[in-house]
Amino acid sequence: MQTKIQLQVSPQSALNEQFLKEEAKLQLGLKPDDSFSIKILKRSIDARNRNIKINLTLLVCVNEEPEEEKITLNYSDVSSSKKTCHIIGAGPAGLFAALRCLETGVKPIIFERGKDIKARRRDLAAINKDHIVNPESNYCFGEGGAGTYSDGKLYTRSNKRGDIEKVLRVLVFHGASRDILVDAHPHIGTNKLPQLIQNIRETILEYGGQIYFNSKLTDLAIQSQRLSAITIKNAEGELMIPVQKLILATGHSARDIYELLQSKNILLEAKPFAIGVRAEHPQSLIDKIQYHCGSIDEALEKREFLPAASYSLVQQIKGYGVYSFCMCPGGIIAPCATAQQEVVTNGWSPSKRNNPYANSGIVVGLELKDFEPYKKFGALAGLEFQKEFEKRAWSLGGQTQTAPAQRLQDFINGRTSDTLPDCSYQPGLKSVNMQDVLGRFIGPVLREGFKSFGGKMRGYLTNEAVIVGVESRTSTPVRIPRDKEKLNHPQVLNLFPCGEGAGFAGGIMSAAMDGEKCADASLN
Repeated sequence: MQTKIQLQVSPQSALNEQFLKEEAKLQLGLKPDDSFSIKILKRSIDARNRNIKINLTLLVCVNEEPEEEKITLNYSDVSSSKKTCHIIGAGPAGLFAALRCLETGVKPIIFERGKDIKARRRDLAAINKDHIVNPESNYCFGEGGAGTYSDGKLYTRSNKRGDIEKVLRVLVFHGASRDILVDAHPHIGTNKLPQLIQNIRETILEYGGQIYFNSKLTDLAIQSQRLSAITIKNAEGELMIPVQKLILATGHSARDIYELLQSKNILLEAKPFAIGVRAEHPQSLIDKIQYHCGSIDEALEKREFLPAASYSLVQQIKGYGVYSFCMCPGGIIAPCATAQQEVVTNGWSPSKRNNPYANSGIVVGLELKDFEPYKKFGALAGLEFQKEFEKRAWSLGGQTQTAPAQRLQDFINGRTSDTLPDCSYQPGLKSVNMQDVLGRFIGPVLREGFKSFGGKMRGYLTNEAVIVGVESRTSTPVRIPRDKEKLNHPQVLNLFPCGEGAGFAGGIMSAAMDGEKCADASLN
């Protein structure tokens, strides 16, 4: 007999298998001679009050041996397939589109402007140490996309966008811990993602797909509402390649792709997005607040049985939403510029989330009306708005990858910080009045948002915390429209805009699911 039960236990008890078996035995009224085993199916933390609990869903197998599920995936050898699908971008949308092609007998051919996973590391080091930005290989561009070196969070609310469980199973098949099938907020970690991405690449190649790095899309040939060919630029020059179907999965920072589409009079739309800062606190302080501790020492004791605490905050200020974004417990603030004369921040965490800092984007949700001063740029109005903030952060930060920063309480009080606290942002910080970076509109709204958050999390408003600017790549400011059912562009019938870069996803999971959907749609 197999049955599922729900338990709510202390963090200490959640780690004690014998205790869990005794609870299961009691709840099911099992006899002393019944043989049984347990398996944790789902796990979440309830930290709403001081008495923190762990919610568990257990599978109890009575008088029978549990079967260890082996994950298998049905990929076909497509090396000789005459059906092809070209994919631009090797981020989660592009890679999962390619894997879905393998399942349907279509040969995927991926072109990625950036480098492979290992070569990419040298360019990340150059940003952090030497402040040199390679516009084709950075935290946003390269194998695995932006998510590879900026965290690997797998939580999504996009339950209706696709099969979440399948995406998680694909990741486990390629090397992720089975814990991601269990945890309510699964996370892989930047230290483990590169190998996983490399494993996905090897699967695509093993079954006959093709992947080309350092290969950038520079032109499109369109005839009778259909793409006939694409131009790819690599180290050897430019090559025109005939295409049957094209999935465009370039990520939210491929600005040149939007400009290319606009130059071809291919319909684009301006899209709302958000801008703000990265707020970094000592992780021990966030633990103390979120785990309802009277002291840092008590928080450290609780951390023996609990993960680094996170938070999620939102508040309406003057008609605008101010909210936390991509919260990274035990994390690091990363320099995510894709051009030399801009400063962009994001965050990531290692798998253990054991860094001494907690950081989160704190951003203001913008509306299309906010881009009115840039309306001459048409659908790229929000993009130009975004560029201005990033350029200002670069200029005020010292015209390197040094980022402008201010202690949080000083920002609230309108006072430039005399000193700055230690921070995880490796290129370094420069003390400025962040109001000068954020401007007369976003600055005051963000200030009021922080005040509200201070009321929700006592101790959050402190000069131990620092805000670092700017957090501007929360999502794309441009949408590439597509048919709701067929998923193709309304003007170019064999072009399938996909993932974050097209405005239809927001993170690894939703991008992966959108990649699968676009691959399916391209079959028709």
